[in-house]
Amino acid sequence: MDHLTDPVTDPTDRRLLDEFQRGFPLVPHPFAELAARLGGTASDILDRLGRLTAAGAVARVGATFRPHRVGSSTLAAMAVPAEALPRVAALVGAFEEVNHNYEREHRLNLWFVVTADDAERVRAVLAEIEAATGLPVLDLPLERGYHLDLGFPLWR
Repeated sequence: MDHLTDPVTDPTDRRLLDEFQRGFPLVPHPFAELAARLGGTASDILDRLGRLTAAGAVARVGATFRPHRVGSSTLAAMAVPAEALPRVAALVGAFEEVNHNYEREHRLNLWFVVTADDAERVRAVLAEIEAATGLPVLDLPLERGYHLDLGFPLWR
């Protein structure tokens, strides 16, 4: 992150984001465990995560599984007119099954991942997104899996 635009300046917030991208404690009270390691209380950790989420520094807190180990998922893309992109991205992001969506510099400029209990529900969500936006959705199902380690140091 660029230090001039970095919204996270608190040292404990930085440690929370940096140290627990991997190795999140799998215990009955994980936020109490984080609090014990970082100082404070479980309530303090939850407040920090809420504030960081509201500031856009955290998109989600949750487990990541290999594709199709739990439920079903697909990558999808849409060609959205530039002036409609904020509205369509908000519509797409409002679906509970959409993990995240992001803009790309391409004719297909809105990309997102849909995850659901089964392939039938994934297909239904894609159809619902098409109906809600009036735009076609390109379904890009996984053909071959790759492991990407998405944890990386945020500050040096």
